[in-house]
Amino acid sequence: MTDHDITHDTETIEDESRAGGTFPFSAIVDQTEMKRALVLNAVNRDVGGVLIRGERGTAKSTAVRALAEVLPDIEAVADCPYSCPPTDPDRMCDECRERYDAGEDLPIETRPMRVVDLPLNASEDRVVGSIDLERAVQAGERDFEPGILAEANRNILYVDEVNLLDDHIVDVLLDAAAMGENIVEREGVSFRHPSEFILVGTMNPEEGDLRPQLLDRFGLVVDVEGVNEVDDRVEISRRRAEFEADPEAFRAEYAEEQAALRNDIATARERLDEVELDDDIARLIAGMNIELDVDGHRGDITLRRAARTLAAYEGADEVTPRTVRRVARMALEHRLQRLPFEEEEQDVLSVFHDVRRELGLED
Repeated sequence: MTDHDITHDTETIEDESRAGGTFPFSAIVDQTEMKRALVLNAVNRDVGGVLIRGERGTAKSTAVRALAEVLPDIEAVADCPYSCPPTDPDRMCDECRERYDAGEDLPIETRPMRVVDLPLNASEDRVVGSIDLERAVQAGERDFEPGILAEANRNILYVDEVNLLDDHIVDVLLDAAAMGENIVEREGVSFRHPSEFILVGTMNPEEGDLRPQLLDRFGLVVDVEGVNEVDDRVEISRRRAEFEADPEAFRAEYAEEQAALRNDIATARERLDEVELDDDIARLIAGMNIELDVDGHRGDITLRRAARTLAAYEGADEVTPRTVRRVARMALEHRLQRLPFEEEEQDVLSVFHDVRRELGLED
């Protein structure tokens, strides 16, 4: 299987909405690393989300919004605000689990995955939800108003300009993404609900950066740049013009590629548990993190997950050094510690080759 060629679009999301639909994911030119990071998270939510950094006009928002269209549909409990899976009680809210355990036939519907936006000015209550404390105290009932994290369950949670979001809100998002649930506590009253989502953030580094502690919490980070090849820029303009002239016809032109990518993602999800990562590859990953002075074990864990996910997506039975190399930068580069007055940062791929040679592994 070869990578689906995603490409680049320089227009705004508002233009796409007016044009009549989402620009197809498979029609975006270039930006292979951004595509790969998004697809890996689509296959395996445990990769930990992705932060995409780049200047305006590098197709960041276009790619994120287009991703939902190539994700497999989900089955959900029809009357549940959290879209609980109807046959997996471990991932249900308390109410759906009680109904399930009681043997009730839960109403089921098929829903497309979608992109849920988090506004920059959203309050904590709007994000996590709110509890009616007066009713809880007087009537002994937990009256919970779901927030954005409830809406995002089993979908994509998208934060544009994440570097401008309040650090506390970012912490809340990352905690929920890591735990797969949202817990709200107010004055001794608590409420929990499932909150499993693909977290995607985008930002322009010229407008400020995230604190290193928050940056480290993103599984993958990708830096994107504008397209500088003449032929690619011509192709970008051509595709944009065709899309704006007749969005329905343009989307139909890429329907087969979109369906193929959706099928590849679904197949990779099924194959993921069967992909092997042997001791030599585990030593390669650990050795890289040691040589790069990556703090803690998040780098090791993320790189292992990303490498296994890429192998599953490409139809491989095991992770190879080549697989590791192709995801190493996006999993580790943002975790490197640069010392004051240090002239050069360590290069992730150079360390990869050094450690691979030390272990005697073929690429």
